[in-house]
Amino acid sequence: ITSMLAPQANRTMALGKWEEYWQENMIGFHQPVVHKMLESNIDKVFAGRTGVRFFFPLCGKAVDMKWLADQGHSVVGVEISEMAVKQFFEENNMTYSEEPVPAIPGAKVFKSSEKNISLYQCDLYNFSSSIGGQFGAIWDRGSLVAINPKDREKYAALIISLMAKDCRYLLDTLLYNPELYPGPPFFVPDEQVQSLFGKSCDIELLQSVDVMEDMWRGWGLDFMTENVHLITPKSV
Repeated sequence: ITSMLAPQANRTMALGKWEEYWQENMIGFHQPVVHKMLESNIDKVFAGRTGVRFFFPLCGKAVDMKWLADQGHSVVGVEISEMAVKQFFEENNMTYSEEPVPAIPGAKVFKSSEKNISLYQCDLYNFSSSIGGQFGAIWDRGSLVAINPKDREKYAALIISLMAKDCRYLLDTLLYNPELYPGPPFFVPDEQVQSLFGKSCDIELLQSVDVMEDMWRGWGLDFMTENVHLITPKSV
C-alpha cells in the first residue's frame, strides 16, 4: 500500500484553503443533485430502519442532506466553511438558528427550524461523539478523499468512534493513477480502506463505476473509477 500511496503521501491542504475555495466559488466538487451512488444504495443503508441519524463529514452544502431529512431522517454535518453552511440553508429556503458550541472554542452550530438538520462549522477533528452522539448511518462522499493523506488513520479513528452498533457507513472513494494528478480529491485504494477499517468493521464493495469524463482527462488522468463501500461494525 505504501508504494501505491507514495506519490500523494506528503500532500497537504490547509483548512484555510478550503474556505478560500468557497469564497472564490471554486467548488467543482459540489453536486447540485442527489448523488447517484447514494440513491442507488440507500436501501442498504436504511436496512429497513426509519428515523436514522445520518452523519455527513465535510458536508459542504450537499443537497443529499435535505433529501434525507425530507424522508424523516435526521442529519448532522461538519464543515469548515461558514459560507457553505449558510448557502445550504439559504439555497434550500430553510430558516436556521446559529449558536456557539461550548465544547469547541470558535465553533458554531447552525440548526434548521423546519427539518432535523444541524451543521457544525468547525475543524472535523474537533468534533466527537461527546458533542454529536453516535450515528446510525454515515455518508462519506468527498471527505476521506479530501483530507490530507497523512491524516487518514486519525480520520478513521474518529469515524469509527462516531458509529453506533447498528451504523451503516457508506464510503465513496476514487481510483486513478496518483502519479498523474496530485489531488485532492485523493486516490484511496481498496487496500487502504481495508487497513483503515477492517480490524473493527466488515467492508463490502457495493459498486464500482467508471466515471471517466473530460474534466479528469483535462487533469491528465487516463482512468477514473468510483467505488462505494458499505462499512459496518463487526458484531462482538
